[in-house]
Formats: sequence, structure tokens, C-alpha cells
Amino acid sequence: MTTKRQLLKLCMIAWGITLSLSMSSCKDDDDTAPEDRASRVQLKPDATHGTILTDGNGVTLYVFSPDVTGESECTGGCLDRWPIYYAVDMKVGEGLDASDFATVTHSNGEKQTTYKGWPLYYYAPGGDGKKESAGMVTGEGVGNVWFVAKPDYSLMIAKGQLVGKDEKNYKSDYTEGEEQTVYFTDGMGRALYIFINDTKDKNNYTKEDFSNDATWPIFHVAVHTLPSILNQADFGEIDVFGKKQLTFKGWPLYYFGGDAQRGETKGVSVPVPGVWPVVNGDLAEAE
Repeated sequence: MTTKRQLLKLCMIAWGITLSLSMSSCKDDDDTAPEDRASRVQLKPDATHGTILTDGNGVTLYVFSPDVTGESECTGGCLDRWPIYYAVDMKVGEGLDASDFATVTHSNGEKQTTYKGWPLYYYAPGGDGKKESAGMVTGEGVGNVWFVAKPDYSLMIAKGQLVGKDEKNYKSDYTEGEEQTVYFTDGMGRALYIFINDTKDKNNYTKEDFSNDATWPIFHVAVHTLPSILNQADFGEIDVFGKKQLTFKGWPLYYFGGDAQRGETKGVSVPVPGVWPVVNGDLAEAE
């Protein structure tokens, strides 16, 4: 026979189980610790910048134009304002492809996560390593070289030393020398060029049979997403013997077939410096 004391004990156990289940049902679906969520990458909508990449806590991730080769050029005190992002145990959210992410070793020995070849960073506005809060995008456009990471950039902005096919260094005026030049690339860091003998919205290089296209392939992409310092109205497209080619300020855009790696600019010396310049925002309108 069950005593009153035993009944009371059974009721207390049952009440405890019910309470525990109730509390569990009220918990956030994601009870992962914030430091663990930081190892996730997800897509988040932003009212100004569209769909951007954040960590699992909603903190915005950024890319740096000088990192076009895939190696971080943000060193020393730069990292106080732009801390490295590294996903210890990478997990990607809906809409992202895990194969687009990789890990590199920074020159300071730390590991860093990359996205489509671009090393990823946080932004610490105070320069003290304290990251901006979730949902903020105050690092966008800083110095015209820092941009929020996005999954669908039509074009990107690079900054680096121009090195021709002749293995000589060139400045932005295509004289020999050391200089960091800003230029456009596709979303994967491959340099874009113009041909100085082209005219407004007219490709004067490509042959009708495209027999010379392998050397200077015409470039086309649907322009949907651009770094914030670029104006979409500056871009257009032309028809080249039945194929589309993107233009910038009326200049048809090309790749150089000899650029095998991201960040290469070998075309700037072919056939001589200045005939095939890289593209940047300072380019004058084609005539």
C-alpha cells in the first residue's frame, strides 16, 4: 500500500519532470554558446547592403581589397581595427556553399577563414579589438578598400602592385616602379582590363570568329551587386558578334588569358605597357 509520504514524493517527481519539459520547450532553438556560434557563417539581410555574411552571432564579416592574392595584407596594428575571423569548426548556413570556404595561415601565425579566396575579418571601430555589435555594418567602404562580405559580388575592388608579364613592376601610369594600384576584378579576384584602341561602346579588338578571344577574352556578368563605392549606372553591355560584353564608362571589359592566378596583372605589359590598362573608378569616359 502506498503511503501519503510516498504519494507526495511521486507527485514532486512528476511535477519536476513536467517543469523541466516546459522549460525546455521555452528555450531558444539555438542554445549554443556565443563563442561556438562564432564558428558559423550565415547570410543576413541588411536594409542598405542587401544580403551579407555574418558569423553565427550576427556580427558582420568583411574583406580587404589588398588581399586579392588570397593572403592577408592586414598586419600589425591593422589587426587591432580589423580582427581576424577564424571558424574553428566551420558550419555554413542556408544559401552558402561550404566549398567556398577555406583556411589560410596569416603571416602572424594565426589561422584565418577565407571566402571565395578573400580572407575574412571583423571590424573594431575603436581600434581596440572590440568588435562592432551584431547587425552593424560601419566598416563598409572604410578607406575605399574595406567591404562587407557578400555571396554575389558581380565585381570586386583590388589593390596591389601591378606586375607585368615581363615580370617588371609598374605604377598606375604604367611607368616602371613600386606603387599600390586600385583595380577591378571579377568576384574571384581575376583582373579586368580595357583596350586603349576601343571607342565608346565599341570593341575594336575581338575578331568575328573569336580566334583571338583566348588572349583577351571578353568579360560579361549581370551586374547585380557591387561594392558601395561603385555606381551601377557606369556599367552597361554591348553585343560583340552575338555575345554580350560588359562595359564601364563605355569601355568594353576584358580578361587577360595569361593571368592564371587571382591577383595577377600580367596583361599590363602586353604588348607594351599602357596598351591594356587595368580598370578602376578613375577611368575617364570612353569617346
